[in-house]
Amino acid sequence: MKTTGEVKNLLQNRELDSTLMDIYLDKSRLDYQRQRYIDALTRYEELYGAGEIAIFSAPGRSEIGGNHTDHQHGEVLAASINLDAIAITAPVDEPVVRVVSDGYDMITVSLDDLEVKEELKGTTDSLIRGVLEGIKNHGGKIGGFQAYVTSDVLIGAGLSSSAAFETIIGTIVSGLYNEMKLSPVDIAIIGQYAENVHFGKPSGLMDQMASSVGNLVHIDFADVAHPVIENVSCDLIKYGYSLCITDTKGSHADLTPDYAAVPAEMRAVAAVLGQELLHGITLEQLLSHAAEIREKAGDRAYLRAIHFVTENVRVQEEVAALKAEDFGTFLKTVKASGDSSFKYLQNVYTNHDITHQNVSVALAVSDAILGANGVSRVHGGGFAGTIQAFVKNEAVAEYKAALDGVFGEGACDVLMIRKYGGMQVL
Repeated sequence: MKTTGEVKNLLQNRELDSTLMDIYLDKSRLDYQRQRYIDALTRYEELYGAGEIAIFSAPGRSEIGGNHTDHQHGEVLAASINLDAIAITAPVDEPVVRVVSDGYDMITVSLDDLEVKEELKGTTDSLIRGVLEGIKNHGGKIGGFQAYVTSDVLIGAGLSSSAAFETIIGTIVSGLYNEMKLSPVDIAIIGQYAENVHFGKPSGLMDQMASSVGNLVHIDFADVAHPVIENVSCDLIKYGYSLCITDTKGSHADLTPDYAAVPAEMRAVAAVLGQELLHGITLEQLLSHAAEIREKAGDRAYLRAIHFVTENVRVQEEVAALKAEDFGTFLKTVKASGDSSFKYLQNVYTNHDITHQNVSVALAVSDAILGANGVSRVHGGGFAGTIQAFVKNEAVAEYKAALDGVFGEGACDVLMIRKYGGMQVL
């Protein structure tokens, strides 16, 4: 390992620029990343003193396909992005983990006390504790370390900052104590365990898998205990496109009933057809039982079921198009996914407040500005929050200016799909 001072010198002398470009892909943000790492090293020194360190990174994620399908054991396509959490860290001899996240107080976790604590649910402490216990339960080695973590994965923007944090803790332990031999899939499963059991949030596996594995990840949740995971390559630079995520600044207050209604209504349709979930039900079944489903489950539930069965097919089409390097067909399928979410899933605004439709406005402005230069769709859970757009590079400046003009400066973030998941940088 190198010392904090040695790494600072390498950064200041631009000797790590090729490494940073390989990870972050965006030359226009190279100065920002270089200074970000230098600032993180300085903060680490303030907390723990100078010395030998290792640096780890874990990316945020963006859902590409499979909108509201995982909870019905469907298929999803998600990507790691070039926003990430980075950790400056070093092992310590005592059985204690100390972590400071940017802007927060130090968290101290004893390796001798990793059981679930009800009073810590919903805290960062619980996530660290859960990842450590999960690694131990999976047969991995654990040990003490000290770390400073800073992240530019936007909280509340649908990019999964919590999965990036879980992944970076798992990757630190893999690097410091397991020679980076803990598999990315295991780290993702451990991160989900930490979030479900210790943190107390019943999340799926998509977020953790995209962050840990990297690039695009196709996941089939047919057997939710043993999901089928496939890594898919997508080089946006080669295709001349950027991934734009726009925060529409819509309020998430009082949306819990809207989110809860989606899986509940899908289950209601499945029940009419004698199943617990929609997995395995076909479009032909929905069409032939339309009258019965509408009567027993309601029209919106019926439309949401149509979205589910057709969205699974679209995920498969997206994966096939990327494998064939047919980016045009991929974009058409992304657009079709967004249209289905708007028309059938109906998760772009809440019926409880029809006067505020931030996501709908963002999609309308995107259509008007982009034309043939890209496609857009609702991103993540919907109802408020973010939209996603694949935009030709030559049209990005105009698109960003238009969306920032509607939703405020910095609302539109221009990203790339990064090829690495959780990794050791140095």
